[in-house]
Amino acid sequence: MGRRLKTILFIVIALGAGAGLIGFASSENNEKVCTEIIVSIANQHQNHFIDEIDILKLVNDNGTAVVIGESYARINMRMIEARVKNEPYIRNAQLFRDHRGNLIVNVEQRRPVARIIRSDGPDAYIADDGVILPVSEKFASRVVLVSGVGMKALSESQTLINGPNSQLFDLINYINNDEFLSAQIAQIHFEADNEIILYPQMTKQAIEFGGYDDMERKFKKLMIFYRQILPRKGWNIYKKVNLKYKDQIICD
Repeated sequence: MGRRLKTILFIVIALGAGAGLIGFASSENNEKVCTEIIVSIANQHQNHFIDEIDILKLVNDNGTAVVIGESYARINMRMIEARVKNEPYIRNAQLFRDHRGNLIVNVEQRRPVARIIRSDGPDAYIADDGVILPVSEKFASRVVLVSGVGMKALSESQTLINGPNSQLFDLINYINNDEFLSAQIAQIHFEADNEIILYPQMTKQAIEFGGYDDMERKFKKLMIFYRQILPRKGWNIYKKVNLKYKDQIICD
């Protein structure tokens, strides 16, 4: 037998043996059972809308599909991951198994940035990615309130991103991203003419903000009001401050 033929036979035999080992390993992995479910929830110190028990219920489909003790060959990981991701409070989820047979469930929660207040229905939260969330019986987040005309339609929308309410999302983020404003502004209120009134946390002035136009300019004027006017005139001497007009701060 020539050297070339021997080499070819050796390669074929080696490949066959390797395939057998791979098949054996794959079969062995499929026969492994889930020994434990390990849940990790990111940013849980910020939010408590969902906990480990809630995640375990989602994984096990409220007890109808108990995963622990089940063979991985019979566990539909994609379906479970999709079910966990479908929970409104969850932004993202990843499922995988480790070499010990544990099912690892990594979850990232959404973070509320504002709460929609309604008198004609349930309140709702606006999440940091613009998604509308239901309120929770477990936890109430201390965030800026949004109230007034149009709250029913707002709370029933799915997201504020790239829609008619995207400017509201910009306003909320502007307030929350500023240390002073986030501590001072308690409520965003919409009048019948879509005029925005901001209500502060500490002082008594209603802040007539107008529309979404020139947002940055208006907040700069508000900072002048708080840092230069109120310290000299008195913190509660004015009932209203109007920021709507260019280069003017009207105090009443």
